[in-house]
Amino acid sequence: MENTNSQSVVNSSRRQFLKTSSAAALSGTLASPLVFTRRAAGGSSDNVLKIGLVGCGGRGSGAAAQALSTSEAVVLTAMGDVFADRLQSSRKNLSREDKFGSRVRVPDSACFVGLDAYQKVIDSGVDVVLLATPPGFRPQHLRAAVEAGKHVFCEKPVATDAFGVRSVLESAAKAKEKNLSLVVGYCWRYDPARRAFYQKIHQGAIGPVRAIYATYLTSPVKAMPPASSRPAGMGDVEWQIANWYNFVWLSGDGLVEQACHSIDKIAWAMKGVLPLKAVATGGRQFPNNEGNIFDHIDVFYEFPEGVRAFMAQRQIRGCYSDNSDYLMCGDGVGTIKRELTLTGKENWRYSGPKADMYQVEHDELFASIRSGKPINDGVWAAHSTLMALMGRMAAYTGKEVSWDEAMNSQEKLVPDNLTWDMKLPIKPMAMPGQTKFV
Repeated sequence: MENTNSQSVVNSSRRQFLKTSSAAALSGTLASPLVFTRRAAGGSSDNVLKIGLVGCGGRGSGAAAQALSTSEAVVLTAMGDVFADRLQSSRKNLSREDKFGSRVRVPDSACFVGLDAYQKVIDSGVDVVLLATPPGFRPQHLRAAVEAGKHVFCEKPVATDAFGVRSVLESAAKAKEKNLSLVVGYCWRYDPARRAFYQKIHQGAIGPVRAIYATYLTSPVKAMPPASSRPAGMGDVEWQIANWYNFVWLSGDGLVEQACHSIDKIAWAMKGVLPLKAVATGGRQFPNNEGNIFDHIDVFYEFPEGVRAFMAQRQIRGCYSDNSDYLMCGDGVGTIKRELTLTGKENWRYSGPKADMYQVEHDELFASIRSGKPINDGVWAAHSTLMALMGRMAAYTGKEVSWDEAMNSQEKLVPDNLTWDMKLPIKPMAMPGQTKFV
């Protein structure tokens, strides 16, 4: 689902979208009243915002492009990654004259490489930090950015274990105290069509939600290469980060890293009401060499008043693909597929403005910073992440897992005091019925 390309949004479409998003708070996201276009913002030095990028892969480079597209008065001044070649490739691409040219002001001295690169970017004098490393690192990076008083764009999911979720909730509270903006990359929350759809649902257009069926049936995101392809001298940490999607401590599993979008939409439909418990099935159909994530998980959530939600996630080649949402309500059905429709007591089809949701995330983030009216997505984003994690916990252990059990889990996946040359054995793949809930 991640779109790594920077796509321009027509300014009139942005204005029309923002005019029609007055009920965004009902949808779980606050829309800022202003979008600073390049022309409107001007380029005077007193309103320039300096951004720093942490994680220079495709998604990070895309986030930097979208941040720079919000205004001529935004400049990129620092970049950090654990891989020097990835950083240099991103810097070269972003600084092309047909991209952002002189507004990429990242000298060699502001190119930081290593596991501590995030802290060096934060300490370099930037105003806004873009966090786009593998999810396992996000709680630590977010905490450091908020403690330093920086506004943040943080990609989803926000953690890979409950320790991380609890840390993110603390950081979100601290960001609120400091009047800092924190936008999280659950991008569908910034899509005008889905905002309109969920506004209709919340207004009761087809009655109360009774059940939700969400699908995330796709091919694998990143295949794990054979162990024999590991270069001589490459340590455990470098090897696992290079193939981060295939390791639970880094990605959280496909359910958490990818299908979290669908799980977030379940949470959105439920207006943030937390699930009581979940059971799940899942496993690994095809060998994954050294990796330890499942390639399919189905989760069954139970909410108050008997409401149920079903999440079907699979990442196997050659299978039926579907990425849709089906809401069964008291007086009709809501469907998000190729089109967004309601049928029943009210028949409705979305026909409003279109906008690049990845760009809208940054338009609203930077407008909130300039207006002094911060957006803070932290709590609901942490809750959506934990919903995904509780599904994984239930699938890996074969147990019924309650919300409180998931929130208070003592399983810590991300190593403390990580160093580049440390030994980091790969944990075996979970076995339902044998793997213990911690």
